[in-house]
Amino acid sequence: METGPRAGPAARDRQPPDEAARDIPLTVLSTALHRRDPDAGAILQALASALKGLTAHDENTASIFIELTEQGLGKTPAADLWRQIMAADLSFFQSETAQSLRAEGRDEGRVEGRVGALLLLLDRRGVSLSEGERARIVGCSDVEVLDVWLTRAITASTAAEVFESEGS
Repeated sequence: METGPRAGPAARDRQPPDEAARDIPLTVLSTALHRRDPDAGAILQALASALKGLTAHDENTASIFIELTEQGLGKTPAADLWRQIMAADLSFFQSETAQSLRAEGRDEGRVEGRVGALLLLLDRRGVSLSEGERARIVGCSDVEVLDVWLTRAITASTAAEVFESEGS
């Protein structure tokens, strides 16, 4: 029989989100203790629902619990899931983490869109890319640079024309 903090009940063992909302600090602790549990997603969803209710009454406290949860999850798959929950269009979560993750998601989406458009445009125009050139495009995370490359790709007949220096 397991003893100690890890032996505590997981939030999913209770009636989420009602029970989770009754004792949010315990639910936050439970998420940290059970972060490697295969059902961690259920615990996180219960906590997210409970925090949604708390936010209506006390946004500052909810923000603290959101941050504590993220810290408690460390670098586990559960932490990635928590970030996805927080990054979703849940406007009731206004913590710094939630806002940062939403902005990060938008930026990543812009980059992915530009990369995809650039690769598609070059392919459709018959401009072949070496592995290094393809890696350069896929590895670029600067939207402004990608926009310059996209503009050049409209008329470029070679990859070198897309990547040419501004001064050339």
